[in-house]
Amino acid sequence: MRRPACRLLALAALLAPGLAAAQPALRPGIGETDPRRPVALAEAPWRALGRVQLEIGGRCTGALIGLRQVLTAAHCLVAPRSRALVQPGTIHVLLGYDRGTALGHARVVAYRIGPGFDPARGGPAPADWAILTLDAPLGLPDRVLPLLATPPSPRTPLMLGGYQRDRPEVLLADTGCRLLGLSAAGPAAMLLHDCAGTRGVSGAPLLARGPDGGWAVAGIASRSAPSAALGAAVPATAVAAMLAAGE
Repeated sequence: MRRPACRLLALAALLAPGLAAAQPALRPGIGETDPRRPVALAEAPWRALGRVQLEIGGRCTGALIGLRQVLTAAHCLVAPRSRALVQPGTIHVLLGYDRGTALGHARVVAYRIGPGFDPARGGPAPADWAILTLDAPLGLPDRVLPLLATPPSPRTPLMLGGYQRDRPEVLLADTGCRLLGLSAAGPAAMLLHDCAGTRGVSGAPLLARGPDGGWAVAGIASRSAPSAALGAAVPATAVAAMLAAGE
């Protein structure tokens, strides 16, 4: 059974800079039981996901939000030793990666990150997003995920999947989780959820049903609790608003 929503107090610490690197007794973002399972990469919405890789090492997850645009977490682009952002050309996206093969590969030529994101601090949490521009389009329009224009309501069913540290060669997903609520009001709000996902799931889309019934990006996975299936995601509304404004 999932842990009760009253554990929202445990999620408050996720919003402090640097806590994504906490030292857990259990796998961060998973806890004692593991609901994650492999999913079919040819099916929606998983066909939009890919593995984001740095040439210096390090892997995260990203999702196509345009034929040449991939959404991920800004902290995934930070070099672990220098704590500086890596150069775009050293980032690769492998669409539909599975055990050494991929449906497509592209190199990043440019990226933009959330306003105010500080790579040395890994935050603030609401700015922990990045849009990668690729050197070539990946896939077809039916692989592109839309962004939700408004945050989902508490208890909305969610899914979260990505290329996670304990099994980085396959896409693992929790398909039975829910939104717990918002961390605050206004632009500093984060989506709090009980989806299981450990390191490597950062940057993955937090998925919810859109107004048309199809899957859409509700948020960008950013933080995981040290030893429970709890996490925080940047609302996709922040990214959607900037894209709509042409900023």
